[in-house]
Formats: sequence, structure tokens, C-alpha cells
Amino acid sequence: MSSQLNQKRKGNNMSQTPQKYTLLARLLHWLMALMIISTLLIGVAMVSSLKNYHWLMSIHRPLGIAILLLAFIRLGNRLWNPPPPFPANMSTQEKMAATLSEYAIYVLMFAMPLVGWAMLSAARYPIVLLNTIELPFIFPQSLKWYAFLRETHTILAYLFAFIILSHFTAVLVHTYVIRDGLLTRMSLWPSGKSSSVASREDYSGSSSAINGHQQANPPNVS
Repeated sequence: MSSQLNQKRKGNNMSQTPQKYTLLARLLHWLMALMIISTLLIGVAMVSSLKNYHWLMSIHRPLGIAILLLAFIRLGNRLWNPPPPFPANMSTQEKMAATLSEYAIYVLMFAMPLVGWAMLSAARYPIVLLNTIELPFIFPQSLKWYAFLRETHTILAYLFAFIILSHFTAVLVHTYVIRDGLLTRMSLWPSGKSSSVASREDYSGSSSAINGHQQANPPNVS
């Protein structure tokens, strides 16, 4: 009886374990998350510290272009390898909100670098990478357009930060409150339970089964 109960529990745990994204998608996710957050923080530092503006810009530019290039690779991988399904316990509204936030992140991964590139082009600010590679200008020279694109770049940055914070909060809730394994879809570590946890579950299940059997069949004391 106890072995059948343990097998059923293990089967339920396996069926409830969410599928993972491809390894490339997971690596790109965490790498780009680090790059995007770093770029946003550098952008804040550029505004608050004019003394180090040019030095910070020399870091900000290549990071933005790298994000743009990786965004193309990430989008191609997503189209070639569709994402795994959401956990079954998520409602239709939650799935729609999560999907829309993912779409918004993809749009911003392209929009932010392109707007920044166009902004620097409008000001005829040299876009130099690695001190040797100079990117072409993609927008006509115009101070009015530079001001407009600069404001747009700032608004997109605030929007990106808000979406990232909302995304992070939702993942924390699903991981530590709901505990439906949502983070497992994008985790780099194995999703299986450790042997110690499995052993404790097996011991608990066996003890419960034995206690239930004893209660159902009390000893015959004469």
C-alpha cells in the first residue's frame, strides 16, 4: 500500500514539474537581464553624474548595441523553439498578462537601442564601439529630433524598469507564495527534487500509510 502511495505521489510531482525553455533561451535570458539592468543603471548614473558622462557613455553604447544584436538571436530562437506552457494552475487572465509583458519586453529590447542609436545620430554624436568600430548614422541631423528622441528614450527606460520590476515581483510570488514552479521554466539548475527531500517525502508517506493501516485495524487485545 505504501509503495503504491509513494509511486502515485512521485507521478504527480513529475506531471506538475513545468517544462523548461531551451538552454540557449535560458542563457540569453539571464545574460540579457544582467546587461539590460546594467544599462538602465548606467543611464541613471549618466544623468546624475555629468562629470563621468563620456566615460559612462562609452560603456552604455556598446551594451545597447550588444542587447540589440542578442535580441535578434533571442527572437529567432523563440520563433524556432516556442516557449513551454505556463503552469496549469495559472488563470487565463494571468497567462494573458504574462504573455503581454513578455511581448512588451521584446519590443523594448529592440526599441530602446534603436531609439538611442537614432538619438545619437540626430546629434551627430560618434557611435564608436571598442575604440575602432564606428557605426553609421541612421537618422538625419536635427536638434529638434534629438530632443524628441532623447525624451522618448527616457520614457522607454522608465517603462522598461517598471515592466522588469513587475515581472520580477510576479516571479517571486509564484516561486515563494504559490509555489507552482514557474521559475523552473527559465532556471539554469536542475528542476528535480533532491534525494533528501524525496527521502523525507517517502518516509512521511510511509509513516502516514502505516498509521492509517493501524487505525483501520487496531490490535486485538484479549
